[in-house]
Amino acid sequence: MTKYIVRGGKPLFGEVEISGAKNAAVAIIPAALLVDGVCRIENIPQISDVTLFLTILEELGANIRTINRHAVEIDCRHIHSTRTSYDLAHRIRASYYLIGALLGRFGKADVTMPGGCNFGVRPIDQHIKGFTAMGASVEVEGGYIHANAQGGRLKGANIYMDVVSVGATMNVMMAAVLAEGNTVIENAAKEPHIVDLANFLNSVGASIRGAGTDTIKIQGVERLRGGSYAIIPDQIEAGTYMAAVAATGGQILVKNIIPKHMDCITAKLVEMGATVEEREDTLLVRRTERLHRTNIKTLPYPGFPTDMQPQITAVLSLAEGTSLVTESVWNNRYRYVDELKRMGAHIQVDDKTAVVEGVEKLTGAPVQASDLRAGAALVIAALAAQGESEIGCVQYIERGYEDIVGKLRALGADIRSVEVSSDEDGLETRIS
Repeated sequence: MTKYIVRGGKPLFGEVEISGAKNAAVAIIPAALLVDGVCRIENIPQISDVTLFLTILEELGANIRTINRHAVEIDCRHIHSTRTSYDLAHRIRASYYLIGALLGRFGKADVTMPGGCNFGVRPIDQHIKGFTAMGASVEVEGGYIHANAQGGRLKGANIYMDVVSVGATMNVMMAAVLAEGNTVIENAAKEPHIVDLANFLNSVGASIRGAGTDTIKIQGVERLRGGSYAIIPDQIEAGTYMAAVAATGGQILVKNIIPKHMDCITAKLVEMGATVEEREDTLLVRRTERLHRTNIKTLPYPGFPTDMQPQITAVLSLAEGTSLVTESVWNNRYRYVDELKRMGAHIQVDDKTAVVEGVEKLTGAPVQASDLRAGAALVIAALAAQGESEIGCVQYIERGYEDIVGKLRALGADIRSVEVSSDEDGLETRIS
């Protein structure tokens, strides 16, 4: 078992290079199943979710060739199965993208119900609605989602999303690119990784228009060919490092980003009193004085992202005054609050709203990550806290952050990863 040991209270200084976007990579990699050829995908983040997806594709019959740490070639011309491994797919929240890809290419899919982070139910009813509209039958049995296209190929359809859903928008888009006829997705999500998936699919021969707007039009094609594509930088990873320097103080240059994607995060940090200077593909972020309160409400893009809600709440726990944080995208995303309270934060949660009363300081404590972004929030709090913190369940953090310990150490943070073992009485011993 791995834990992070953090000695906080040190400002951050230096430069940090942002990796490829996790939320784009976990859709683009399964989308390679749609391609009758070789795909070279670059700027892939080195995270556990990506490793699992590549392993799943190999088990289905794909040939994976590693070019370097951030680039692979995926050849899906010899897929021999449309049934995923239960043990592997159950560990990834985004495993549902395999349904759209396999159903679109082969007319059938048997995919494990999604797993990953445990912060509440992510229903897939909008995904199923889209597949059904295109002529598929979908059943859930034995922990698997079984989908079959009538006649072996989906048919284009008009699909209205009852709620704005990133996952359903991307999944239906994948299913539709090889469908017979035209598909229109209305009330579509607009996140940058949706545009990135559409750009990838178009680069290998799909016909998708309107990604990034609330209406996406897809003209089905007979075949997708191979090609090369580079994944966009990770908006949420960049926002996490920006939040970290806002909490600790100091100055960092965030490199390899698309500044426009960061506007929703930048605006709130500036409102709180941080300084953000935008350059061509970098942001210079610094904080010299104590931050002050603000209100946050998570919304679909271009609103404030739900994936930044825990991190910004950790920052607000040290800001002067009382802030309100409203979560309007996912239920039960405040499980990390009790862990912040262990460090001295004053936060009260009422349904979807957290009342954050800023304190002068946090103090180190042993805490446990409950999901990916909650874990990032605990790292930020630990970096700002006085004394030593021990963060457990860091496997959640490593699902979405490439070398977070190394990147933070390069900024001057006192953080290290240690291996611990437990004896039969549950007593832990550090072994590295």
